[in-house]
Amino acid sequence: MKKMNIGVIPGDGVGKEVMPEAVKVLDAIAEVHGGLSFEYKSYPYSCEYYLEHGKMMADDGLEQLKNHDAVFLGAVGNPQLVPDHISLWGLLIAIRREFEQVINVRPAKQLRGIQSPLANPKGFDFVVVRENSEGEYSEVGGRIHRGADEVAIQNAVFTRKGTERAMRFAFDLAKERNSHVTSATKSNGIVHSMPFWDEVFRSVGEDYQDVDTVSNHIDALAAFLITRPEAFDVIVASNLFGDILTDVGAAIMGSIGVAPAANINLNGKFPSMFEPVHGSAPDIVGKGIANPVGQIWTGKMMLDHLGEQELGQKLLDVIEEVLEAGYKTPDIGGNATTKEVTEEIAQRLKAL
Repeated sequence: MKKMNIGVIPGDGVGKEVMPEAVKVLDAIAEVHGGLSFEYKSYPYSCEYYLEHGKMMADDGLEQLKNHDAVFLGAVGNPQLVPDHISLWGLLIAIRREFEQVINVRPAKQLRGIQSPLANPKGFDFVVVRENSEGEYSEVGGRIHRGADEVAIQNAVFTRKGTERAMRFAFDLAKERNSHVTSATKSNGIVHSMPFWDEVFRSVGEDYQDVDTVSNHIDALAAFLITRPEAFDVIVASNLFGDILTDVGAAIMGSIGVAPAANINLNGKFPSMFEPVHGSAPDIVGKGIANPVGQIWTGKMMLDHLGEQELGQKLLDVIEEVLEAGYKTPDIGGNATTKEVTEEIAQRLKAL
């Protein structure tokens, strides 16, 4: 029996609604598989936890989480209670940084059963590999003075090590897919970090002669994801550029509620973390209509990472079958509840 030990953080808002549903689906998969089981430990880390304890997680929270095979996260944030920079840096980004989750992976594809807002999406299916540890989201910088003379400086930090490992991950992934990598750059406007990014991309590409490459400026690339998304396979991008492009990817899929993500640790010292792209959505909390697909598809990525790619693909196939059958939440044009979508996915998995 293969047992997977999962640290579960439902988090805030709809995270607490979609996480139990995704766990039900994972248990349904285990029931079908027979030789697989999940053991969960749930953690209450959230904005409510912060209001009670003055911190987003316990002092030994990371020490506890590091013992799991993977971390399964719901959503973080409730700006009415806790400022976003406190909630995110105190939990989500703290886990990413301390667990050396240096790569963020976010797929986007035209899912069967969902109407893309694009007139002709042409079956797009691409993955954005985002450098996840430095770049524009570096903490280096500061502010000085106040009033009319106030100055704010935010430094973008690009290391060869961080840049190269993101690019090698993207190239290796492309070799498993359609052997094409697009680099997101802006070297015509950002005169130091982006020419450096381009140089590393060309250098890494020399080791992958069987993979086609192209560099696009970020503004043009964002437009291309709207006008011809089917042209892309793997896109490699800096921390900020990858963040923006993946929201575009979610939008052309039809809803940010269906988009999954993975934060990958490469050295094996710490677990990777899996989270949907959507936030805590406080406007729909308690209505029972949050889309569970993003959290469930994220579970599929967790299965892939833990070596169960065949099961992961079966899960994604069932998700699309359920969407095609009309089990859809309001954000993608349906009238089903969170639980109704989940129950249909679980039942179809059990019927395999």
